[in-house]
Amino acid sequence: MKKLVALVLALCCAGTVFAQKEYGLKFSSLINDNLTLENAIRLGLENNSEFLTAQQEIIIAEQKVNEAKFRYLPQFSLQGTATWFDLDYPMVLPDAVANRFLPGSEYLGGKDQFYGVGITATQYIYSGGRINNTLKMARAHLKQVQSRYEIVKSAAILDIKQSFYGLLYAQEYAKLTNEIATMADSWYKRPGGNLWQQIQIHALLADLKTKQSDAARLLKKAQLAMLVSLNKELNSNITIKGDFSPVHTDRDLPHLNLWALEFRPELKSALYALEADNIAMDLALSKRYPDIILNGSFEQLGTDSLDEVNKQISLAVRLPIPYNISEQIAQKKAEQKKSSLRRAAIEDKIRIQVAENFADMLFWQEEVLVRQNTYNELKKLLKKADSSPKTGTAPLEALGAYSAAAQNYLDAVRQNHVSKARLEWAIGQDL
Repeated sequence: MKKLVALVLALCCAGTVFAQKEYGLKFSSLINDNLTLENAIRLGLENNSEFLTAQQEIIIAEQKVNEAKFRYLPQFSLQGTATWFDLDYPMVLPDAVANRFLPGSEYLGGKDQFYGVGITATQYIYSGGRINNTLKMARAHLKQVQSRYEIVKSAAILDIKQSFYGLLYAQEYAKLTNEIATMADSWYKRPGGNLWQQIQIHALLADLKTKQSDAARLLKKAQLAMLVSLNKELNSNITIKGDFSPVHTDRDLPHLNLWALEFRPELKSALYALEADNIAMDLALSKRYPDIILNGSFEQLGTDSLDEVNKQISLAVRLPIPYNISEQIAQKKAEQKKSSLRRAAIEDKIRIQVAENFADMLFWQEEVLVRQNTYNELKKLLKKADSSPKTGTAPLEALGAYSAAAQNYLDAVRQNHVSKARLEWAIGQDL
């Protein structure tokens, strides 16, 4: 029994872990502490109005597909009428009240009341492909809406990633400037030397304080950008955590281009638009074909009781006579050509985006290693020099050089992560 319970718990936990790998799942918007990148993405999508709107559009499009399927089924209508009349001439009731014929009081024994109930069924036997194409059009529209959902989702994820790594950079840079300012203050509690040296020392200390203030301002700005990306209240307090170390990719450009052409939702949307134009062309051509309709009805009617019964089954052929069929076909062909050109333009644009972001990724994954080596060397030297005497301006100048090298390295790490995020957006999937 214990083994069975343990197995059930393990399966439940495994299901939870698997589900959390998918972006867009429900995530509590009350959790603001130590957000990881994945949790930040879920929280941002949960609060993104455009993303939520795209989800509702999918639901609407799915319902339209279901409505199109119902057109294959017979259309039933139940009717019940109670009519009081005063006629000088026979008439037919309007369509809203069942199109019933009233012959007049003299034919109804002087009665001025007429009642009726009935049921009618209509079934399209042949419609020239219009019902089939209507369903195909609804499905093509659903695919377009799903592609738009993916476009909105990809853009939101990219924005969250950029804000996330910007905030990580700002946190690391603020921490660095605080450490350097504290170190400088401990070295120069009582600056010595002549007046000229003291002026230089105070100026260098002030410069380090300025960098500390700029880092604090940058941190607040990055926190605000993160709140905007997460669609949180601007007075919310959030903290994030993540790996802020260099990343790289071993993929080559041809493979990335193939992935982009397969996974980018913009290209899928263009293909579905072309499919919709082809269906619209078929719909325009189908107007040349007749409708064959089967109709049957059963009704009971009378003046005092419903004793009279009418039954009928009809087969009708309805041939449309469209005057503008040639103009419609020409219009649909032009729209079809327009969609083909748009798809080709989007494909070229995607290739350019992949090439540009791949070049950025290659540059920053190499550049960050160079800056990392420089930063690590200076950090080792600074640690060795910590026990040396601190006289004159040389130690502060060294701290300034170390601060600049560390900032360059941290910025390279940020650019490295952002370029990877943009490359993932360009190919339509995570690397």
